[in-house]
Amino acid sequence: VQLVESGGGLVQAGGSLRLSCAVSGSTFSIVAMAWYRQAPGKQRELVAGIATGGGSTNYVDSVKGRFTISRDNAENTMDLQMNSLKPDDKAVYYCHARMLVGEKYWGQGTQGTVSS
Repeated sequence: VQLVESGGGLVQAGGSLRLSCAVSGSTFSIVAMAWYRQAPGKQRELVAGIATGGGSTNYVDSVKGRFTISRDNAENTMDLQMNSLKPDDKAVYYCHARMLVGEKYWGQGTQGTVSS
């Protein structure tokens, strides 16, 4: 499985960014996908996740109501719509996939920068 993120950039506080993850390879074995982020000097944290089957989603409390995760199974993409961005949202954002047999894959990351 290959994951390639795009859509990062620089935005002012209060603005929006839309991240996209292109998925290729053995996509039929993916059971869940997620976006993680890592800010400078901090541990990588789960931002939002989505189950492949029923489409259930979960979010870290700090982004609830501002971020929306979605998956297009036909196009093999996963997006993260980020609204009302804050300086604390500045991080490298990573796409993540978990397979049926437990393997995990990561994208290379895309930088999201929020200026105050």
